[in-house]
Amino acid sequence: MDSDALNTFLAVYRRGGVSNAAKALHRSQPAISRRIALLEQELGVPLFERVAGRTRLSDAGRLMVPYAERAVAATLDAFNAVRSLARQIAGPVSLAVVGTLALGRLSAILKRFAEDYPDVSLTLRTATSAEIADLIRRGEATIGLRYQRAASPDLDCELLFAEPLQVMCAPGHPLAGRRVENLADLRHERWIAFPEAPGRAEIAASHVTALFTTRGLNDIAWTPVDSLTAQKRLVEAGFGVALLLESHVADERRSSAIATIRVGDLAASHEIVAVTRHGGFLSAASCRLLDIIRAEYKQTKFAPRGAGGRKPASAQERRIKRRPRG
Repeated sequence: MDSDALNTFLAVYRRGGVSNAAKALHRSQPAISRRIALLEQELGVPLFERVAGRTRLSDAGRLMVPYAERAVAATLDAFNAVRSLARQIAGPVSLAVVGTLALGRLSAILKRFAEDYPDVSLTLRTATSAEIADLIRRGEATIGLRYQRAASPDLDCELLFAEPLQVMCAPGHPLAGRRVENLADLRHERWIAFPEAPGRAEIAASHVTALFTTRGLNDIAWTPVDSLTAQKRLVEAGFGVALLLESHVADERRSSAIATIRVGDLAASHEIVAVTRHGGFLSAASCRLLDIIRAEYKQTKFAPRGAGGRKPASAQERRIKRRPRG
């Protein structure tokens, strides 16, 4: 069993069949089929089966996937480690980011990295928080930026900061720029939030509902909107209020297109986490990028929970933030 066999196995699994795997690997279908047959012969069990005309993993194949992913990622680590000895701060670095984090702060990070290390080939992709964990685990991305820590022994999660959540509204809202004592004072508002979806840790309707439920309030009206940009436009137009991060609406706040309602008993926040593979190799270039990410987030005015004199979240709100999400 070698890395080529494992790569071929994973390609067939991820692409849903031999034909698509052959295209992805730029090889013929017979070559892919032979490689899988040899691997199955070596293991003594079938890894795939045909069901209703589709290629699916067998029980043995499902068991094989995580081990194959770790082995392929370790091989990539070895290749990058050896190559880095000769090239120093150069070569490829892959960054995976949740789409709603790809805002102004990320632009500053990428600009500084490109200026300091022009010989590094940096690739960027966006994904959900759960997908980012998988990309890092499989070695398809070097560094990930996501919401909330991922509960996996294969990953190292470093808290960059916990940004406070704020209630955003239209400038013409009666409470714009004002303070209310309790979140309960906003129970009759129509809330705008992401719909609940597997693998997403963005601020979903469940966050809003949970915050009110812990205060003994139910039946909050909300509108599901699966786009941060659309949410902001709706808030601007006065169609509702939203629980957002300050960084999400920095441009709108500067142009006075969106206003804030300060809430006395709201102390919830959203964790921004850097993810790398536990025990995985980080090239010199990857380490430099991670250092720049840390420095950029450290400069933010939002400090981690318990730092900078900020009022810590209540026990109920801490339980809300620890709800398992992707």
